[in-house]
Amino acid sequence: MTFEELGLEESLLEALDYMGFKEATPIQEQAIPMILAENDMLACAQTGTGKTAAFILPILNKLAAKPSKHINTLVIAPTRELALQIDQQIQAFAYFVNVSSCPVYGGGDGSDFETQKRALVSGTEVIVATPGKLISHLNMGYANWDHVEHLILDEADRMLDMGFFDDLMKIVGFLPKKRQNLMFSATMPPKIRKLAKSILHEPKEISLSISKPAAGVLQAAYLAYDSQKAQLIRGLIADKPSYTSIIIFTSTKKKVSEIVRALKGNGYNVQAVSSDLQQKEREDAVRKFRSHETRVLVATDVLSRGIDIKNINLVINYDVPNDAEDYVHRIGRTARADSTGVALTVINPDDMYKFSKIEELIEMEVPKVPLPKELGDGPEWSTKQVRRGGGGGRGGRHGGGNRGGGNRGGGNRGGGGNRSGGGGNKRR
Repeated sequence: MTFEELGLEESLLEALDYMGFKEATPIQEQAIPMILAENDMLACAQTGTGKTAAFILPILNKLAAKPSKHINTLVIAPTRELALQIDQQIQAFAYFVNVSSCPVYGGGDGSDFETQKRALVSGTEVIVATPGKLISHLNMGYANWDHVEHLILDEADRMLDMGFFDDLMKIVGFLPKKRQNLMFSATMPPKIRKLAKSILHEPKEISLSISKPAAGVLQAAYLAYDSQKAQLIRGLIADKPSYTSIIIFTSTKKKVSEIVRALKGNGYNVQAVSSDLQQKEREDAVRKFRSHETRVLVATDVLSRGIDIKNINLVINYDVPNDAEDYVHRIGRTARADSTGVALTVINPDDMYKFSKIEELIEMEVPKVPLPKELGDGPEWSTKQVRRGGGGGRGGRHGGGNRGGGNRGGGNRGGGGNRSGGGGNKRR
């Protein structure tokens, strides 16, 4: 279905045409008519499917037809990165519409706070906020929320994972009882149902491809000891000179620094993104990566959701995420929408059981690719040893004494395939 068939205002269609958007994605095709019809909505769709446009376009369509001089729409997102991204998309879609927006988030300097305060006091039509920072402004009492017609919760499951339930309920208490509520989530656990019951009124529901990676992601995994990881990663990047946009995810800030040091020593153009950096530094790193000034970005899960960077060729999981859902979001950074990409995961013995739970979630067995010969033997694939809390054979000369994961040496690692995990599969 085209956006014109969805009945959007001419000014929005002009902006969409200018941006090269012609046809709606499935989530947009289903959500936009429901939102235009004033329904509350609970939508579940995987990352990279166009959720932001699905809720922003109908709101802008309403504001184009009926301008507001007050805060009309409140969008709440879990992280400052996602809040900034949503605000940027609003500005792009509203290029030919007289609608203003402002992101409200922490981590900036005093001037950011004053900018946010002015936007709230003046009645900027769309406010995109993180929960904690918004409450700081709410407590000061200078914003008028009486005219809010739309409340949108984006990445609601992530906000609950971060402990924001009470904050969200406090924010809702400041808003008019009569409003349209839209909740978007990548997963639908019981806690999301509880939140939906507390906020939504007779919502329409949309559910698309819950917790499944995009079809265009070519997935593979390497079984390796920790002492083999850095050399493996360097080889994977060196094997793919045509891959100009690579993200490496790890679970800790300390590992981010270690990986950056290891790659910079080999002359790679690499930058880090973690909560250790100031907000301006993080924004600058993402900007350089988006513009291809930086080839490799090393990040914690702060980037695993919500950052829309096009044409990412390769995502590498330096270690297995603790949450199986986060795996889907990490590898969702590549193969956005209908494009293709490669996602590789490095699994040590202690992470084998966690990765088996990921395979259960995505309902497929990820091929296990043999290590390059120069790295020696890796561990055997075994989830039973890890489930009992370690044990098994010694880690071998490469494991540095790591335990768990079965016998020493090569063994049956499954999968097959080439050393780069499907390297030649380029994005369209």
